[in-house]
Amino acid sequence: MSQDDLQRTLCNCLALRQASRHVTQFYDQVLAPSGLRTTQYSILHRVQSQGPLTVNALADQLVMDPSTLTHNLRPLLKDGFVVLEVGRTDRRQRAIAITPEGQGVYRKARPLWLRAQADFERAVGDTQASALRDLLAAVSRTGLGEAEAKTEAPPAPKRAARRSR
Repeated sequence: MSQDDLQRTLCNCLALRQASRHVTQFYDQVLAPSGLRTTQYSILHRVQSQGPLTVNALADQLVMDPSTLTHNLRPLLKDGFVVLEVGRTDRRQRAIAITPEGQGVYRKARPLWLRAQADFERAVGDTQASALRDLLAAVSRTGLGEAEAKTEAPPAPKRAARRSR
């Protein structure tokens, strides 16, 4: 049995996670001189290109849980690359905005990211890389898990009645 046969899996989830870790490690290495990791670059790119976005809107665009996004925002907030502003239409919401410092680090990271993109496409092939992005976008748009989550959610626990004194 070859090494390729040992690494190949029938589990779609495991195959995606393995490929994702491999590609993420590569992009992180290329982006390292900028001080950003791949997820941080993705956040800055969205906010740079689209302007301030609410946590929920950005989480939806990145196909990320809002609490995971908040965790990933912490170093960007700490380093002063983004700020949380009061929402324009709803003052209760907070919008993520890029700062001048964030724009500077983004400009430093952008050519590194472009190099990683070119290296990836050279390794995989332009046509296959494009087809891969299309396939992964289609996977992200599926309703996987939505029907099960709605039908199999456990009932909410009943609260004990409070006794008055």
